[in-house]
Amino acid sequence: MFGDGLRLIARHGRLCLVLGLLAGFTLPSLAAAMKPALPALVAGLVFLTALRIGHRSAFGSLRQARASLGLVMAFQVAVPVLAITGLNLGGVNGTAAGLAVVLALAAPSVSGGPMFTALLGYDPAPAMRLLILGTALLPLTVIPVFWLVPSLGGLEVVIAAALRLTIVIAGAAAAGFVVRRLVFSKPSKDTIAAFDGLAAVVLAIIVVGLMSAVGPALHSEPAALAGWLALACLVNFGMQVICFTVHCRRGQVAEAVPVSVVAGNRNIALFLVALPTGITDPVLTFIGCYQVPMYLTPILMRHIYGAPPAHA
Repeated sequence: MFGDGLRLIARHGRLCLVLGLLAGFTLPSLAAAMKPALPALVAGLVFLTALRIGHRSAFGSLRQARASLGLVMAFQVAVPVLAITGLNLGGVNGTAAGLAVVLALAAPSVSGGPMFTALLGYDPAPAMRLLILGTALLPLTVIPVFWLVPSLGGLEVVIAAALRLTIVIAGAAAAGFVVRRLVFSKPSKDTIAAFDGLAAVVLAIIVVGLMSAVGPALHSEPAALAGWLALACLVNFGMQVICFTVHCRRGQVAEAVPVSVVAGNRNIALFLVALPTGITDPVLTFIGCYQVPMYLTPILMRHIYGAPPAHA
């Protein structure tokens, strides 16, 4: 009975994400109450993702690992450095909007990236590789970004937070791989669907806590909120479309969708625990708005990505 319910949720996983977004918008007191539980929920989501995928698919071959490393360096170093250069030329690097863009592009994959990919019907393993590797390398990839933007403050605080996040994600993923190997070595399609349903529920709960700043802004500063939302959609969907186009033109269609999902959906919320509140407070609304294109990715981007191949 419980499994049937989860499989039903999996079939309507996109609707579950929309309900989470609506709750985040309309229930600010619940959103504030959910914030302390976010670390545990994120760890649980990574565990479920690892359980669904298994270690063999997640790590792939040496060739895939090298490709993933190159993508991480491109996403977390080259792209934010190019953005900083452009913002400097435009004279907006010191603004709250400029800071929000830089932080979003410097962050690793959001923990829900593999599950967003699965909800789109594509193989989540490439996204999982980018999540694990990108998080593990964050203490190194943030160095050039912080060097180019001194206003971000002390690098050591961010590195310490990144290391904590790496430990949490690595530990949760390892636990998921072990349980998969010992208990679900050959899961059926129904079991995989149940995992997806449970992950959709966790994703919907997580977004409520991440949108604690959006509900109040909707009532007090609707025009400013609209501007932040437009910027968040531009960064998220823009990165996805650019990455997808480049991969398709290079003939790399198989991994185009999972890689593109990661390109646009970054764990900017990491910096909430890594940077002083004086730096993060001006971009809190952006972080909340960023959840909107993120959680709408499985709905809106399916029209760009198209239907998955039969074997995905």
